[in-house]
Amino acid sequence: MTTDILRYAAFAHDPAGGNPAGVVLDASALDDAAMQAIAADVGYSETAFVTSRDGDRFRVRYFSPLAEVPFCGHATVATAVALGPGEHLFSTNAGEVPVLVDEAGTATLTSVDPHVSELATDDLAALLAALRWTGDDLDPALPPKVAYAGAYHPVIAVTSRERLADLDYDVPALTALMTGRGWTTVQLVFRAGADEFDVRNPFPVGGVYEDPATGAAAAAFGGYLRELGLAGGAATIALRQGDDMGRPSRITVRLDPEIKGVRVSGAAVPMVS
Repeated sequence: MTTDILRYAAFAHDPAGGNPAGVVLDASALDDAAMQAIAADVGYSETAFVTSRDGDRFRVRYFSPLAEVPFCGHATVATAVALGPGEHLFSTNAGEVPVLVDEAGTATLTSVDPHVSELATDDLAALLAALRWTGDDLDPALPPKVAYAGAYHPVIAVTSRERLADLDYDVPALTALMTGRGWTTVQLVFRAGADEFDVRNPFPVGGVYEDPATGAAAAAFGGYLRELGLAGGAATIALRQGDDMGRPSRITVRLDPEIKGVRVSGAAVPMVS
């Protein structure tokens, strides 16, 4: 049986930008091993698999080239845009994620409830060592924490854009640390303005050096900003990602005091075959 695999660039209007995602809209006949094999063959940071559908409710699972992940934002955006305009409800391993797609091909997901926890001193030291950074690189206004909105991401903010651009980490060391702590990516951040950030996301546990756009980490970062009082009750935050990789990605994060989840928006377009 042939499996139809769609390829989309998420968080971009140009297929040369954004984060590529594989999308399988009918994975009802695939077992775990088959989905993992497809994700490895596709080679993108994640491929989304719709394993069942009931009206506008979809069971969705996400696989990196190496393992299943509980939630993936950019593959959610890609899958929702592939499904077409309207309101969709994704049932993921992390919980239910509503997604609204407009006529222009922009998807807005609402994350599961976020939360923020402390980053242990020893873990911070190990993380900085793996990144080949030091405590002097850190922005004291944005303290290191672990943020969650469907997956766990340490948040590490630096004081200069140049430090963020100089990403050359110890792959085995960071992989071992992230695996041991259950972290999906590491959210590296530089604050470029009041509501504007440049971000990068190492993802060695998924078999990818770096993600060009990371919607799950964007949602977690929105929860981080809200919980630490670093963004207003109602705020719109612009994230730039992928520029250092040559795949510019633009992510919009919205905080609404009326809802616990974080809204993450972005476009998605088919990849050029």
